[in-house]
Amino acid sequence: MSTGWIVLGVIVIVVLFAFGAYNRLVALSQRVSQAFADIDVQLKQRHDLIPNLVSTVKGAANFEKETLEAVIQARASATSVKMDASVLDDPEAFAKLQAAQGSLSSALSRLLVVSERYPELTATAGFRDLQAQLEGTENRITVARKRYVETVAEYNKLVRFFPTNLTARFLLGAEPRPTFEATGGAERP
Repeated sequence: MSTGWIVLGVIVIVVLFAFGAYNRLVALSQRVSQAFADIDVQLKQRHDLIPNLVSTVKGAANFEKETLEAVIQARASATSVKMDASVLDDPEAFAKLQAAQGSLSSALSRLLVVSERYPELTATAGFRDLQAQLEGTENRITVARKRYVETVAEYNKLVRFFPTNLTARFLLGAEPRPTFEATGGAERP
């Protein structure tokens, strides 16, 4: 009779652990999705600022056309990449998203560096305001990416570590989520 109670106790403990691990994995998955959505908001804000920045810069005499074209092309490429929660489950799509955003960051960095050679441009209030907004947005993107990376690291740890990996695999079908990699300073202009 006591062996039956021990077996029942072990089963109850295993079931309770599985429920706890399941709930924690679901909660972390939601946090990952929210962190990704926060990045999406900031990227859309950056994408919305670029046309105003480009039109302001176009007004400067003798501004380097190829630099502007690179920014316009990078923005078009970045906005054409699918940016929704399905990217979280597709490492290839995530890599494309990261590459497109990295190219845009790099093009914007070049634009801001080149603009420093044009005192009439940097003297305009419109350009300074747009530059400040863009720098603020870039900082918010960096913070949002940091939060995302931290949340994904916690989620991936649970998905990979025993015994929560059993709950992740068999009850949720969960796989590790992709994360942002360092891109050689392209995140900030």
